[in-house]
This record gives sequence, C-alpha cells and structure tokens, in this order.
Amino acid sequence: MRSPILNRILHFAAAFAIVIAITAFYREVLPVKATTVALSFILAILAVSTLWGMAVSVAMSVAAMVAFNYFFLPPFGTLTVADPQNWVALIAFLAVAILASRLSTSARQQAADASARERDIEKLYKFSQSMLESGNVMELLNRIPVQIVDIFEVGAAALFLAEKQKVYRSGPIIPQLDTETLKTIMVRDEPMIDEANSLCFLPVRMGVRAIGSLGTSGTILSRRTLEAIGTLLAIGMEHARAVEQLGQTEAARQGEQLRTALLDAVTHALRTPLTSIKASVTNLLSNPSLKEPQRQELLTIINEESDRLNRLVGEAGEMARLDAGEVELQVAPHPIDHVITAALEHCRNKLDNRVVHVQVAENLPMVRVDVARAREALVQLIENANQYSPHDQPITITSEASDNFVVTSVADRGAGIDDPEQTLIFEKFYRGRDQRHGVEGTGMGLPIAKAIVEAHGGTMNLTSQRGRGSVFSFTLPIDRSRTART
Repeated sequence: MRSPILNRILHFAAAFAIVIAITAFYREVLPVKATTVALSFILAILAVSTLWGMAVSVAMSVAAMVAFNYFFLPPFGTLTVADPQNWVALIAFLAVAILASRLSTSARQQAADASARERDIEKLYKFSQSMLESGNVMELLNRIPVQIVDIFEVGAAALFLAEKQKVYRSGPIIPQLDTETLKTIMVRDEPMIDEANSLCFLPVRMGVRAIGSLGTSGTILSRRTLEAIGTLLAIGMEHARAVEQLGQTEAARQGEQLRTALLDAVTHALRTPLTSIKASVTNLLSNPSLKEPQRQELLTIINEESDRLNRLVGEAGEMARLDAGEVELQVAPHPIDHVITAALEHCRNKLDNRVVHVQVAENLPMVRVDVARAREALVQLIENANQYSPHDQPITITSEASDNFVVTSVADRGAGIDDPEQTLIFEKFYRGRDQRHGVEGTGMGLPIAKAIVEAHGGTMNLTSQRGRGSVFSFTLPIDRSRTART
C-alpha cells in the first residue's frame, strides 16, 4: 500500500500531466480559440478538484494559467502580456479556476459528510434493533459491547454500569479502557474523544442521571454518533427492564392460573374415586349382613379406586419432577421395537380385543433412549387413542427414519380435534372440550409424554382432522456413534 505522501505527489504529477496533455492536444492536433482552451482547462480542474482536493486543483490552476498565457495568448511563446485585456482574462481565468475548485471541493466534502451520516444512521438503526431484541437485562449488558464492536467496527468496547460496579467488554483488553477511567467519564458526565490514542468515551444517562459509561478503541466516532449511542443504550436497558418485569408479572399470573387449574383438575379427578370408596365403605359398615359376593364386589371397587387414586397422585408427582428437571434418563442404544413392545404389553388389558397394527420400517437404526421412560410416553399415546376412538376401530403404530431421528406415530380413527384445541392439547391439565366430562382423566398424560420426549432431545407433534381421527407422533434421536461404527 502506497503512503499518503507518495499518493499526494502522484496526484500533483497527474494534474500537471493533464495540463501538458490539453496543451499539446490543442497546439498540435486540434487548433481552437483561446476561450475553448480556457474552458477545457477549467473542466479538467473541476474534475481534479472533485477527485483529489483543493490543494492539487489550485496548483493545477496556476500551471494551467501559465500554459494558457505561454501558448495561447499573444505574443505566443513568452510569458509577456501585451494586451491589458489579456491580463483581465488571465486573472479571471485563475479566479474562476480557484473558485470552481473551491466549490467542487466543498461539494465533494459535503457529499462525503452526507454519506458518512447515512452510514452512521444505518449503523444506529441496526444497533437500535439489536437493543430491542433482548428482554433480559443481563443478556443485554453482555450483548451491548459485542454489538458496538460488530456494528460500528471499533477495535474494542467496554461498558461500565454503576449499579453493578462491573465492566462488560468485547474485543482485546485496552489499558486505557480500565474501570477507573470509565468511572471518571461517568462522573464528568460528558463525551470525550482522544484522537491521538483513537479512544472515545461517553456517559450513559437514564434521564438526567448518569448510570454508567462506555469506552471504545480503534475507530473514532463522531460526537453526534456517540450521543446517539448513549441515548439508545439507555432506551435499550429501560426496555429490557420493562420486558423483564412484564415477564415476571406474566409468569406470576400464569403461575396463579396453573395453581387454580391444578386444584380444579385434582379436585375433579380425586372426587370420583373418593366418592366410590366412601360409598362402598359406608355400605359395608352399615350392612354387616351383606352376602359374600356383595362384600367382594364392594371391596373390589375400593381396591380399584384406591389404585386409581394412587395413579393420579403418581402422575402429579411425575409432572412436577419433569417440570423441575429432576428426572435423570438412563439412555442407551436400543431398537425402537423394544419401546413399542414394552408399551403394548403394558396396555394389553386396557386394549382388550382392539386391533392394533404395528408397522415398523425395516433396518431402522438404533435410537438413544431410556426404554422405561419412552415406554411411559408411548403408553400415554396408546391409552389416549384407546379412550378417544370407537372400540371397533383399529389403532396403527408406525416407525420410520427421518433425518437424524426415528419418528413413531400412533394413529386413531376417533372424532378428531378442532384446530383451536390442537394448540392447547399439550398444556397441563387441559382436556378436550367435548371429552372432559365423558372420559376420565386429569389432563396430565399428554404433557407428561411430551416432557419425556423432549428430555430425550426429541419433539412431539399432532396432526388431526375433525371426523377423521388423530395422529400423535414423536421423535427420538438416532444413535450416531453406533451408526458410525457400522
């Protein structure tokens, strides 16, 4: 890369060469009137002024005046000016050339300034967008220096926040961007630009109060840009705090709704078995003369309803552990057939004589799975299909590979689920509008199944059409280490 001094010398040389070229052209190739030559010189001077600045164009103007006088004004071949009108022409020529150069240079500078302002505005807009993307204050504070380095193309950035007495940095550690200097800038409460060391500092204000400061190293930013950055920083942090507080308020509201739903669901789910148990016990106590078959029937009801209560409590505990992330999976490579076989064995009594079609694609790769947990998820889907579809209709279980997963689906031919309800079906304690009173349940089965699948790194999806049935599908990750060895 050439040095600035060498570039400037080359610019002057090129300007003088242009004067020589114009002079030679009109002297040797195309003789014209002196006014045409003067206009040609002025046009060339304007072009040079636009490209290389005022100093080069002034030097070119003087050279052009000398050449114009020597070659195109009588007496030719001398610098003598015989006619007083020619003095006027020469002075006018030089004045016009210098004035035109000045105007051209000024226009060039204004265009450059406008272009720089436009770039600054684009960068500030991009920065403002990044400030509004985060709803978490801590995430925003860590992101700010990174965004300033990336967007404003500075070498390093450091943000000091008085409230936390901490500096957030991006880029190399610059000694001048130390904590004490940033504190001083905050106390002084005014921007500072150190061009000698390529440093920029500005206070960050919340209203009229300084809450911190920002320092950058490398590219020198204009004072106007620094002040705009400071304003955007304050707005961004205030926005993040507002969103965070709103999120906490919303979380509290949803938590209250969840507790209400839990109480409602548990109350509804527990009332039926408790009612049956209470009625059976009351009957046994008030009728000691009951015959043995009747006593056995009542005891069987008590036993079955107690099991049902135990299952409901177990589901609630399982949901709480999954939500808290306290369930540890014992994953290992297994064929998906192991999960399907275990789930069908568990559901055998409830399925009774219902037809179940199992279609597993050939040569499926192993999946990384906790068979016991995945069986729980699949059991929930099979029991769900069994409950919500006519008994004379089959259930179809399929498995196939898709990208890095094995997809297992359970399809029924029930009533289907409306589109608005499909987005709610995996919510805790939610039960279908048409089924919540006709089919027993707590609304915890599908959320438990979904949480188990997601704990494996998979996803659960629903496809349903009213009157045509539903297909619940889930994915389990393929065991890539085993695949690589084979």
